[in-house]
Order: sequence, then C-alpha cells, then structure tokens
Amino acid sequence: MEFTFTKKEIIASIEYLDKHHEEFVGRGSHRYDLSYNSKKYPLILVLSKANELKGGEKLTLDDFNRNTEIAFKFLTDLGFIIVNKTNANEFSSYLHEFIDQSSTSNLSWKKYSIKYQGTKVKASFGQGGQANVPWISFTIEPNTTSKGIYPVYLFFKADNLLVLAFGISETKTSLYDWNNEVKSQTIEDLYEKKGLGKPFRYGESFVFKSYNIKDLPSDEILENDLKEIINIYKITMGKRDDISNPSSITTFHLDEFLKALYASNLQFNSYIVKRFISSLTTKPFVILTGLSGSGKTKLAQSFIQWICESEAQFKIVPVGADWINREPLLGYPNGLNANEYVMPDNGVLQLMIGASKDENQGQPYFLVLDEMNLSHVERYFSDFLSIMESDDSIKLYSGGERKSTDGYMIPQKISWPKNLFIIGTVNIDETTYMFSPKVLDRANVIEFRLDEKDLHHFLSSPLKVDLAKLEGLGSSMASSFLELAQETETSPNTELNYTLLEFFKELKVIGAEFGYRSAYEIHLLFAQLSKLSTTLSTDDKIDFSVMQKLLPKLHGSRSKIVKSLEALMKLCLKDANQFNIAQLENVDPINIKYNVSFDKLKRMYNNALNNGFTSYAEA
Repeated sequence: MEFTFTKKEIIASIEYLDKHHEEFVGRGSHRYDLSYNSKKYPLILVLSKANELKGGEKLTLDDFNRNTEIAFKFLTDLGFIIVNKTNANEFSSYLHEFIDQSSTSNLSWKKYSIKYQGTKVKASFGQGGQANVPWISFTIEPNTTSKGIYPVYLFFKADNLLVLAFGISETKTSLYDWNNEVKSQTIEDLYEKKGLGKPFRYGESFVFKSYNIKDLPSDEILENDLKEIINIYKITMGKRDDISNPSSITTFHLDEFLKALYASNLQFNSYIVKRFISSLTTKPFVILTGLSGSGKTKLAQSFIQWICESEAQFKIVPVGADWINREPLLGYPNGLNANEYVMPDNGVLQLMIGASKDENQGQPYFLVLDEMNLSHVERYFSDFLSIMESDDSIKLYSGGERKSTDGYMIPQKISWPKNLFIIGTVNIDETTYMFSPKVLDRANVIEFRLDEKDLHHFLSSPLKVDLAKLEGLGSSMASSFLELAQETETSPNTELNYTLLEFFKELKVIGAEFGYRSAYEIHLLFAQLSKLSTTLSTDDKIDFSVMQKLLPKLHGSRSKIVKSLEALMKLCLKDANQFNIAQLENVDPINIKYNVSFDKLKRMYNNALNNGFTSYAEA
C-alpha cells in the first residue's frame, strides 16, 4: 500500500488528536513517539488519523510491514522528530525486541536483569528448543525455573497469540498452593475457548493474561500485568517460607498484609483486598455486602488485628433487629439521675472516647457493625451520617456533667474521631432491610462473591483460619496508614472524567445520578488505588470506582430499568458496536473494558427479566 503525506496533513492530524484525545485512550505507542511542540504522540496513530482526514482508511503497523522504521521515515522526511520512548523503560525495550524478532523467526538468545518494586528479576528469552515457541521466563532470586513454576511469556506465532502465564516445568508439576488470583484456566483451555485447536506444547501452563499480537495494549498495561504476576509469584513463594516479622517497617505496605493473610490461611482475591484498604483510606465508612459466609467479617477482622496494637482499638458489634434509635451505640442520659449516663454494653461509646484522646491520634480505631442492615440503618446511625463529613458533633446530653455507672466521665458531645473507621457487613435476605441513598452515597460498597473457581481452589486445600498468626504484625505501619487515610489530594484523569460523564447521563434517566460528593470521592478512590497498588491499570481503577460508588443505588422494575442496564453495559465495553443483547452470555471477554461492573450489570439485567425487579443488593 502506498502512502504520501504533507507536513500540513500531519499537523492537522496532531491538532485533531489534541482536541479528541478521549477517542484514542489505550492506543499508545510501544517504542516510538512523534515529538511536536513539547508533546508526544503515537506515530502510527498520527499517520492513521492523517490518512483518515484525507478520506483514506485507518492504518495499523501491519500497513507498514510491521516495521516502525518504515513508518517513522514518513515523518522524519518531513522534518518531524521521533523519540525512542523505550530508552527510559528497559522492560518495554526487551519485550518489543522479543516480539519483533519472534515475528520474523530470527530470535537471538538474550539474558538480562531488571528490578520491580525493589526485587531483582532475572529474565531470558530464546527459541524454546524443539518446541519452537519463543519465550521470556522470569525468576526471582534465589528461586529458579527448576522449582517447577514461574512467570513466563509464551509467543504462539502461528496464532498471533502472546500469553503471560505461570509456566509449568516440562518435568514437574506445581509445587505451590497458588492464591485465587491465579486463574485455573490453562493455555489448552484458552485455545479451546478461542477455537484454535490445541496449542503446540506448554498447554498445561496457567494463563494470567493473553494478548493478540496485532492489537497489543499500551506499554503501561503490559508492564502493570507483568508486575502483577511477579508480585503474586513473590507472595506465593513467600508463603512456603516463614513470614518475616515486619515490625521494623514503618511505611504502610499492602503486600505485607497480603503475606500475613496467606500465612493465616485466609484466601482472598488480592483485588478485593486492594479495594477494601483503598476504600478505608478514601473514606472511613465501608460497607461489605454479598454472600453469607464469603469472608466479609473475616477480612475486616484480619486487617484490624494485623494493624492494631491492642484489643482496645476495635469493637465488633452485632446489630440487633430491635435497634430503633442511637441508644444501642451511644447510650443515653439517665432520666432518674441527673449525674449519670447509661453507656451501651457493647463498648462503642468507650471506643469513640478512646479514639478521641490526644495520645491516641497516631493509632487507628475500628468499629465493625456486623449484619448492619438487620435493622433500619437510618434509625440508629443517622447521627453518624450527619457528622461524617463535617466538624459537627453529636450532642449526648445537656445540663451538668455526667458519669457512667462505673465512674467513666462522659463528654456532653462527641465528634467523629479522624482515626475512627466504621465497617458494616451486610447480608441480604428476607430478614434484612435495604439501604437508603443517603447511606449508600456516604460509603464505599464492596460486594463479595464466589464462583466455581474460587470454591474449587478452597476445596483443594481447606485449612483452618488462624488469625493469631497476624496479630499486631502491621502495627508499626499504623501511623503511616492514618497519614494515607487523611490525604485529600486528587489529580485529574481524562479517561475517568469521560467515563463519569457518560455514566451520569445514563443514570440520570432513571433518577440514579450522582452529585459532587460522589464525583470527588471517586477521584479520591482512584488516587488511593494508584498509591496502594502500582499494578492496577486505569481500567481496573475506573471499574472498581464505578462498581463501588455508582452502581449500588441501582434498583427498579423491569419496565423502568432494563433499557438503562443495557446502556450501562455498553459503557463497560471497548467497542459497544459489537454488543448484541441477545448474545449477552457470549460477549467476547476481550471486548469487556470494566469486567467487575459489566458482570454486575449483567446479573442485574437477568434478574430484571426473570423476576420483574432487580437491585444491586443480592442474596
């Protein structure tokens, strides 16, 4: 195919990209950028848009024989500057060199070392001997591939398929109990699902991510995926050894908590843990909902025991069905004795008073309200909701000073301590109540679900939970955790803002739109997810934010909500034009941009069709 471009056409393309950058999210370049007026642009995208603007077709690297040098010669001949972006990114440089050489069947052996999160990673790539499947393997010192399983890239050239996997040794099976972050799908399963027949060797390796070589995601996504698989490998390898005591660590590290979870035989998907901790640091009110017995209370309890120094810092209180006012939490002044205040037996008020003391400001305090919706939340929790976002206080009594029956001095009013976190667990059945928008608007809602793979993983090695193994291990990081929770800085994100506006338009149709508070808290959650995990992609962070802050208020009859659910599902896809509601169960996973939100909306849609009504809250 022959192309010709003028400098004016290229500048017109650049100007178009400046004005419509939201259309090109995820189409970043891998190795080279065009530099113009102190900005950088993906060179294939610039050429493609220039061709489209003059009536031609969209271009890809294939149109330049997959040779970037041919592509950027069009630009350098016109006086434009091309920069090699991989100079600052060793991983990207090696990965794309590997892909380029593999595509031409001229792969030369190479070994190198890189560092991820302070961990030295050895890597090598070659032809794979008689297998003729090019590979890059990663081993973390002092472990080697002889251990039986390790992170690996496998390039199946005939099928244009690049697989990031846990590679199973040819002679050994896995030696480790993998956490449920690792999917049980093998490369052989993946091939069967894609209708490609059987893979040439390595079919038993576990798939972590797969990519079409002709439509690779951006370097940021590729590198985040690699970091994630290496991180899981590090944690799981560490599970076989004694968990080192992190008492000397003062900066909050989420990985240390994950290690402690595994050591105490708690099996949680690491995404759920990341969402939970990020939500706590975003706002001190989190609701955990979902299947009974899925670990909601255990996750809250495990984190609390891990980061707290003593039991005086937390209370786990079961909510009663007879709670009709604030007295079960805050007590009440004795009407028969002007000097006495009746405190609740569950210790909630004592916990709040203790958290308020000056000497305790460097320690987090936690209140877990178990089965929070067993009574109407608004009745017993309204005072807390009112002061949550202000410097106001709850008036406990008026008149002279009062003491509790055991001589404890009770203040006349109490504010929400900045170091107090409230976690509510929720089960949905015929004995419970729904939450009002006022409650949902002030919380991050995290849904716990199990699928067959989760249960299979648990049943393969059911172990008794031992929380004693994590008590106080993270207490040295408590102050750092509080500092993180009190940060309020956000940074603008174009893709996030675009997504929020699109969801706002659709939610407004059914009266479920959101306001400034939710918009700000979503930005703050996005920022906290970025700080706590370097391995989450932008799509992951937007997905979790939508799921936790926008979808919980959704409910309604079939006639009211079905069309809106269809529209919202389309917003969760990369290409909405490929969506066919009649083929909902067969949506190509590669086309799903926001997996968690799409899965939730799909279940709600099916519930609306089958039952005539649907709600975010599910049994």
